[in-house]
Amino acid sequence: MPAGVYTAYKKDGTVYYRSSITHKNKHISLGSFSSENEAAVTYNEACEILSRSDLHIINTELHTTSYSPDMNIPFEKYIILINFRDNGIYIKTPIYLCKKFFLYFLSPDKTLIFNTDSLFYYSTHKIIARGGYYYVNDFGMQTSILSRYGIRAHSVEGRDYIFKNGDSCDYRYENICVINRYNGVSMIEKNGKKLYRAAIHINGMYQIGTYEAENEAAIAYNKAADMTEKKTSVKYERNYIENISSIQYASIYNKIILPSKFRKYIDSL
Repeated sequence: MPAGVYTAYKKDGTVYYRSSITHKNKHISLGSFSSENEAAVTYNEACEILSRSDLHIINTELHTTSYSPDMNIPFEKYIILINFRDNGIYIKTPIYLCKKFFLYFLSPDKTLIFNTDSLFYYSTHKIIARGGYYYVNDFGMQTSILSRYGIRAHSVEGRDYIFKNGDSCDYRYENICVINRYNGVSMIEKNGKKLYRAAIHINGMYQIGTYEAENEAAIAYNKAADMTEKKTSVKYERNYIENISSIQYASIYNKIILPSKFRKYIDSL
């Protein structure tokens, strides 16, 4: 049997082959293969990656790698091995450490950038790409990575949040600006002044007011949701308002008067 290759059996007795390598006292699985030759080729590639820093490199400025589609080793393992070789730290997700940030390689042509503050999280949570959005499995649920920035699910780039430098792969905290933090609230400009418009969806969007303060608009949405849920089976996610006490919240809530058109519509349901 070639070095680094081991025979294994499926439940039905079918033979397959596993490949693994040990580096700096760390035993690393390289994957499972249908043939002994595939497993052996993968092991030899891993040996070369760990010993030839002149051949297998990562350009941290361009976010490119020397990975070839002709290689047998999975791309994810390729990144893991190079990071281990260059930085001396084994991370089980495809992360490459840089001085003040790290790169998360989703594929040879898609790389995300994060602050080092997020290293522990993403070294234990694998990112899944789906339709332009990125998720992790967290406590059995698929959670958007945007939620770590206070960005709500189904938020729209350019409307609810922006990437300051225009790079939608740069998830460093200083590069993300949240425009609309609350459900049903959007910022508008009128005569050079920032205002906040609240709206709720009930068989279409209903405007429920424009407010000078963002938290007022968020509370107006909560009040509209409370009123709507009493008359329908629709459930709404409420806004959690930070930095105000329950007394302040109640005072704002009670002062808000929803439009008569909206109240009449709710009464008719």
